[in-house]
Amino acid sequence: MSYQVTIEPTGDVIAVEDGQTILQAALRQGVWLPFACGHGTCATCKVQVLDGEVEIGAASPFALMDVERDEGKVLACCATVQSDVTIEAEIDVDPDFAGHPVDDFTATVSAIVDLSPTIKGLHLKLDRPMAFQAGQYVNLELPGIDGSRAFSLANPPSKADEVELHIRLVEGGAATSFIHQQIKVGDTAKLSGPYGQFFVRDSQAGDLIFIAGGSGLSSPQSMILDLLARGDTRQITLFQGARNVAELYNHELFEHLAAEHANFTYVPALNQAAEDDNWKGFKGFVHDAAKAHFDGRFSGHKAYLCGPPPMIDAAITTLMQGRLFERDIFMERFFTAADGNADSTRSALFKRI
Repeated sequence: MSYQVTIEPTGDVIAVEDGQTILQAALRQGVWLPFACGHGTCATCKVQVLDGEVEIGAASPFALMDVERDEGKVLACCATVQSDVTIEAEIDVDPDFAGHPVDDFTATVSAIVDLSPTIKGLHLKLDRPMAFQAGQYVNLELPGIDGSRAFSLANPPSKADEVELHIRLVEGGAATSFIHQQIKVGDTAKLSGPYGQFFVRDSQAGDLIFIAGGSGLSSPQSMILDLLARGDTRQITLFQGARNVAELYNHELFEHLAAEHANFTYVPALNQAAEDDNWKGFKGFVHDAAKAHFDGRFSGHKAYLCGPPPMIDAAITTLMQGRLFERDIFMERFFTAADGNADSTRSALFKRI
């Protein structure tokens, strides 16, 4: 059985199946609702129920306070419906967002590449092509692992039938341990996508700065490959940060691209270079490499950041000190279920008339 959900102020109407969240239904029907974590911890997808019966679900009390629940607010990523419903959402769709509907895919492992001592390149052949924007991500489901895990796409959209994921081994992480230690070529998995609002804003003027750390290189790699293949004429500069030479993966690819394209510059940076690395490039953190390269002045650029939260925070500070503003900076952040307190949630069924 399904119900209709009307989304104001756009007037979009979506069908929501039993057990399906409002957010899942919207994304799969090509209707954009703002979201980030996808499991009730960040409050990005908060909406107002105007009428109808809604089950709140496992929303964190930090993301959805008791007073907000009493006012009829829910998190679209957790809420399911028990009747036809009307909601009101703060929808501000970026004009550069393509809005490809989310879909489910069956994937077969076609290659596993050792990118660094801690990062694997997982290549998955899809049962059919997936349309996406460079910079977006997928949710991967693995046999025997509860739930799904989000991984950014490293391949450009032109290679739509086989996706490339860069996966760092997380200590104690069930999914990343499985990928690093057990998964084999020929194994199958399920994934859904595309998700996310991390993509190049083609309509916005300005040369492009990419700052990446660790496996956060995946999204910038997809974006840069796509930009260069499309013949984009803007100046593109990639700053890649790593601890040492062993962790500086795919640098040969970007050195080759820099030699081929006059509008692409590649600046790698190592913050813990060993003596036997014989490293002659920049020594220090990646945001410091960007500051040194541009002499601390970033005005006129658009910046795209992807990597660990401390790297992103440091890069934002450096960029803003160099005269970039919030509207000029885009980043990819992932939230996990551990970011919220799922054990103290309060679920409720209520009716708005």
